[in-house]
Amino acid sequence: MAAAFSRPVFFPSTFSYNGNRYHGRIKIKINATSSTKVKTLNEIAGAGKGSSSLATSTEINHLSQEQIRQRIPTKKQLVDPYRQGLIIERGVGYRQTVVVRSYEVGPYKTATLESLLNLFQETALNHVWMSGLLSNGFGATHGMVRNNLIWVVSRMQVQVDHYPIWGEVLEIDTWVGASGKNGMRRDWLIRSQATGITYARATSTWVMMNEKTRRLSKMPEEVRDEISPWFIDKRAINEDVPEKIVKLDDNARYVNSDLKPKRSDLDMNHHVNNVNYVRWMLETTPDKFLESHQLSGIVLEYRRECGSSDRVQSLCQPDEDETLTNGVEQSLLKNMVLTPRIMEGNGYLGPLDVKSYGYTHLLQIKGDSKNEEIVRGRTRWRKTLSTLPYSS
Repeated sequence: MAAAFSRPVFFPSTFSYNGNRYHGRIKIKINATSSTKVKTLNEIAGAGKGSSSLATSTEINHLSQEQIRQRIPTKKQLVDPYRQGLIIERGVGYRQTVVVRSYEVGPYKTATLESLLNLFQETALNHVWMSGLLSNGFGATHGMVRNNLIWVVSRMQVQVDHYPIWGEVLEIDTWVGASGKNGMRRDWLIRSQATGITYARATSTWVMMNEKTRRLSKMPEEVRDEISPWFIDKRAINEDVPEKIVKLDDNARYVNSDLKPKRSDLDMNHHVNNVNYVRWMLETTPDKFLESHQLSGIVLEYRRECGSSDRVQSLCQPDEDETLTNGVEQSLLKNMVLTPRIMEGNGYLGPLDVKSYGYTHLLQIKGDSKNEEIVRGRTRWRKTLSTLPYSS
């Protein structure tokens, strides 16, 4: 005898009201038995042929399979329930709620720098997605695609006060602004949803490259007209004078010449994603140092792109002058009781931090006659304290 059951099923839906499109879910209650044959979505879609359906054949003919699957908005969206995102800052900024996944944390159950950089990239793309400007490129607008242009990052700075822990709910804000005549600035803030404390902040500069010639390009007026209404005069990190990064040579203390990009390192623009550059840099930093220190800041200056056939060398040089910050001796900090204010600053001691360690980095392509720079970097580090904030 077949067993009877009743189960609610949720289907995503899109509907229009007063000219705006909204996304939601439709709840349908299904009553059936264990012998009931369940049709596939393709079968259900096929059954609609010749009759009214959710999408007419004329509409489908005007949309590519990729567009149907991606559901890229053609108009500005205020809320995206699928990505837990919404438009803020008087209609031009973006905020997304995320949960730190198990594959985004390291040995100490805290998110890695690479995970934070990936979140920066993802929220930036989702911001463009909700703006209604996204074409089929990697964050490229419709005007950029018409001019064969793509975005490339030229500089990035990240400051980390505290690394989120596994399972923590975060709010990430991002917005854009002008950077000179032909560039765009994008900033981010990461905060704890539970406490409102800012964990990390970042700023970056982006320029346009011709996808075919791989040369930098001026910003066309039609692209400027697209993105300028989204500009905000606000900065996550104030830099009066950007830090200059010296170029290392083969005399650097730590060198890794055995780096080869993999096919999986390439992004949609067919070059090595900038997050992989950071991974190569940090892997060249001594293991013993990484075991007892956490990265508190990084500055990156990008020189050129890297392809799958390039041979890459990573150079790393520690600062020789590792001076004490504020002249505080480490012995004064032993057995210190951490106050709530100190705990708000990442389990680190903020101004009382004992030492600030620095490294200079360089990634370069090894050539037969000369080497070409990919990216220069500067990292700042602090000792990892045994007492973690919010620990039980």
